[in-house]
Amino acid sequence: MSIENTPALPAHSREASFERGMEALTAIDGAGGQKVIDSLAVISPELGHQVVAWAFGEIYVRPGLAPRDRQLVTLGMLTALGGCEPQLEVHINAALNVGLTADEIVEALLHAAVYCGMPKALNATFVAKKVFSERGLLRAQAA
Repeated sequence: MSIENTPALPAHSREASFERGMEALTAIDGAGGQKVIDSLAVISPELGHQVVAWAFGEIYVRPGLAPRDRQLVTLGMLTALGGCEPQLEVHINAALNVGLTADEIVEALLHAAVYCGMPKALNATFVAKKVFSERGLLRAQAA
């Protein structure tokens, strides 16, 4: 079957996945996720739809992992990939939203350094620093 002949999902399935995805996106990412979707509207609304319907409406809602565990996996993957700092910012906020602490996030990023290298872990940690600063979570340094 060629891609041109691939049938589209029925509208009700497509809409149901999107609605389910929007609920998950809002619960996990809050305004940050919506900003990403909104920013895609003028260039690739279909990519925005797929992020909501597939990533959040089909994958994030699966029962196999708790939301906090999904965010830990996501942080590790984005750190290992490198070059994903904007997505890391969204997902560090999401990790905090689903119950991870700043200390747990820092520990996860430190752990990632063993597997993906110091430069990627440093970049991810600096993103975490930015998010923590914006949310008033940075610890005061001892003098």
